[in-house]
Amino acid sequence: MDAVEKARWRFSDGSVTDLLEARSLHGTTDINKRVQFHSSLVQRLALEREMEGHLGCVNAIAWNSNGSLLLSGSDDTRIGIWNYDNRKLVHDIETGHSANIFCTKFVPETSDEVVVSGAGDAEVRVFNLSRLSGRRPIEISMEPAAVYQCHSRRIKKLAVEIGNPNVVWSASEDGTLRQHDFRECSSCPRARSANQECHNVLLDLQRGAKKSLADIPRQPLALKSCDISSVRPHQLLVGGSDAFARLYDRRMLPPLSSCQAKKQPPPCIKMFCPIHLADTRKSNLHLTHVAFSPNGKEVLLSYSGEHVYLFDVDLENTSSLRYTADDVHEQLCLPPFNKEPAKLISKQQKFPVNRASGNLCRVDTFKKLMQVATKSLEMGTNLMHGVEACSTVLQAMDPSIDDNMKHDCLCVRAGLYLKRRWKNDVYMAIRDCNSARCIDSRSFQVHLYIAEALLQLGRLKEASEYVDALNIIVPPYSESVKQVENIKGRLFAAELEKNKKDQAGNTNTDARHGRLRSLSDLLFRSDASGSSSQEGREDSDYDDEMELDFETSASGDESRNSDPGFDRGSVSLRFQRRDSQTDEHSGENGSAESTHNDDSAYQPEVAIDMKQRYVAHCNVGTDIKQASFLGEQGEFIASGSDDGRWFIWEKRTGRLIKMLAGDGAVVNCIQSHPYDCTVATSGIDNTIKLWTPDAKATSMVAGPEIDVSSVIENNQRKLTRNREILLPFEFLERFRRHEFGEGSLHPLECAQS
Repeated sequence: MDAVEKARWRFSDGSVTDLLEARSLHGTTDINKRVQFHSSLVQRLALEREMEGHLGCVNAIAWNSNGSLLLSGSDDTRIGIWNYDNRKLVHDIETGHSANIFCTKFVPETSDEVVVSGAGDAEVRVFNLSRLSGRRPIEISMEPAAVYQCHSRRIKKLAVEIGNPNVVWSASEDGTLRQHDFRECSSCPRARSANQECHNVLLDLQRGAKKSLADIPRQPLALKSCDISSVRPHQLLVGGSDAFARLYDRRMLPPLSSCQAKKQPPPCIKMFCPIHLADTRKSNLHLTHVAFSPNGKEVLLSYSGEHVYLFDVDLENTSSLRYTADDVHEQLCLPPFNKEPAKLISKQQKFPVNRASGNLCRVDTFKKLMQVATKSLEMGTNLMHGVEACSTVLQAMDPSIDDNMKHDCLCVRAGLYLKRRWKNDVYMAIRDCNSARCIDSRSFQVHLYIAEALLQLGRLKEASEYVDALNIIVPPYSESVKQVENIKGRLFAAELEKNKKDQAGNTNTDARHGRLRSLSDLLFRSDASGSSSQEGREDSDYDDEMELDFETSASGDESRNSDPGFDRGSVSLRFQRRDSQTDEHSGENGSAESTHNDDSAYQPEVAIDMKQRYVAHCNVGTDIKQASFLGEQGEFIASGSDDGRWFIWEKRTGRLIKMLAGDGAVVNCIQSHPYDCTVATSGIDNTIKLWTPDAKATSMVAGPEIDVSSVIENNQRKLTRNREILLPFEFLERFRRHEFGEGSLHPLECAQS
């Protein structure tokens, strides 16, 4: 292994041998935490055991506090409790749920005797195993200790508080987060029943969702995930059917109420969203999982159709950006140097270069990494490795890296992003260019790459301004002049194409008006009258979209079935443009006056930008896909994927370090053991898989050797594709069989989610 490869795989956690020696001398808890998921162990993770027992997809897994038991919930509506020591099924509980179980938890401080489940039937069920007398069989059929039926839609996540044996929280797609106190009642009437008036709503977000940071929240926020901080249990994190994760302080929330109150959503104390997603106005962009880090100082968000992102909770002593809606455009498109006041610092070295031999060795390693990245950019090959090489240098936090090297590294990585063109790479390139401008405000490479990025985004006017600036600062070298001429030519061609489409759109407006278009036209429509060019644009990020509302009915009227080979039932599809949709939640009577009053009282919100992005997986098929911190230190990030694999990244740098085949179709759940270097995963398969270090598993891929880059490229293509058929065969089959219950229709999810 050469110096470049060594540097690429060097981790900040040091030698595991040194840690073990220190533990034998000092025996500190901190060392145990550092050893648990040490990089040398993570790189050797491999499949140890496949545990069988369920008869359907396993949608939820959770460890107890000491790691002796693993809890699972499945499409078979059963709960499994597994022994960690012998990897065997201890109890198989028939829950009585009438739909898929999506979440399960051990209730703390109950000696692992109380477990709780939430399901697609909108019920929370509590089971107290201590009520069983005598020897407990593996298969258990028992009455639940409590049944809460107050939700009206599917329950996607449960949360518990460490040290609290009396309360569990449930997040539902009905837009509410409810607090169930076992001491108050053991059951409640079904939602929408005449006597249903449960005062257990902690968060009512039925008017909490919005398409952009600037919008006033009016739409229902279908909650997909929630988490309670283990360090600060008053902090509650929720995510759902928009791009924003919200952090609440439970001490500052209003008293528990019923959902009949129709209140405005309470203000959150912090909001998290990558700045490039804060104004996309995409109706299908939503979160599938939110999680606190073990120390409570960071949060992790996983998006459907997007990547996994890391954020700081505590902004003191961090560089994380807080932004408002007005900052979004400015941060993503700063003006060129000749149109901005001279407020950026000029190029200079902040760090003196220490000539000590150790530093010289590190500088030499960093230069070799830069050579690898530069070669990848020039050749257009191994772009992912080039990005990782740059990230290794930039994340080194080494005083040997002066501003010249940092500037060049940022520019090279920006160029690699623009050439790679994975989902939202163009925005990462702009971020790097903005950072490089703080070092050299007149940098030719920075202006060239920003012009390229704006061209890819179809922002032709801004791109033209950067091209004008390039004419001022272009070096008198033939290669640089050629680069400027090349982007000028492409910009001119893009403007011509835009003008042609504008003219064609105006000509065809009357012809299209009133014509009944086919389903294909509506689903695959290309807006010819768009205001920007299609040059290099990713369909899923920028195309104008249609909202698609589905209605189903299953009638018992056999006389209406004219085709004996077709099952009864009907599908009603209602299409409406996003911009024209009415506000169904503007007030109790839908009055414009009520909406106006709400608007005038609305205070613009501030969001926190990402600090790291994790790229490789694909998350579009299910909306229960998790992203998790591994271990007590949480120094590694893991996520499932639609390709049946799961991926592990180094948290600090975002480097992909492991890819494992974990399911025949989709990996949804990933939970690390509380104390051992063990990970449990589950998905569409009806088994649970345990992963532990294996001395033979030293490569990035566990199992048969495959081309890692090809796998990731394929996942990225799936992420950026939005013109796929939205009604797959399995979806239509569920219509034919009448498998959709009330409120359960979610066309972008598979049957298991």
